[in-house]
Amino acid sequence: MYIIAIAWIYVVFMMAIMETTAIAGIMTFLLYGVLPVAIIVYVMGTGGRKRKRRAQEIQRQEELKQERLKQEVLQKEIDDA
Repeated sequence: MYIIAIAWIYVVFMMAIMETTAIAGIMTFLLYGVLPVAIIVYVMGTGGRKRKRRAQEIQRQEELKQERLKQEVLQKEIDDA
């Protein structure tokens, strides 16, 4: 996916170089190149962010379970003593 984004940025950069003024070149590069690519890369990364968030939630739940088990074991040791 990133190779397509890089290629598009290159194409837009070449278009920007051919503009008649520097301001037109900068605007072409930003509006035809950087902005659309940034939006597309963000949208394409949504699934990965969701998977990462779910994995972190599962890890937190496992840590809480282990902590509860430790507390139960300590409580039993205290009660037995």
